[in-house]
Amino acid sequence: MRESVVIVADTAAGTSSNNHRFTLRGTDGRELEEKLGFDGDAWAPEVGDRLDVIRDPEGAVPMEQADDVDAAGRLGGLIGGTVTWTLMAVLAGWRGHVRRRRDSDSLVYQLL
Repeated sequence: MRESVVIVADTAAGTSSNNHRFTLRGTDGRELEEKLGFDGDAWAPEVGDRLDVIRDPEGAVPMEQADDVDAAGRLGGLIGGTVTWTLMAVLAGWRGHVRRRRDSDSLVYQLL
């Protein structure tokens, strides 16, 4: 269920903690029983900010910020990680090839 809420309290307010647990108030004026968890240091919502959240009234699925549910931003990290690991594997294979070739050349010189 998608719902518009306002942040009314933050457990990390006034501390150096990055573990934010926000208390939210719905459009009907009632505070939600669920807390919105946010573990981040670059940017965090503040008390008074309005958010759209997706929540499960039965509590089977934890609440998330609605615009964060679509993980399109994680696609870049996935692609970057795949490219990095592929390059590392190719470079490691090349290094092994060079070392084996160097060792076989030194073996030939020892036999002569």
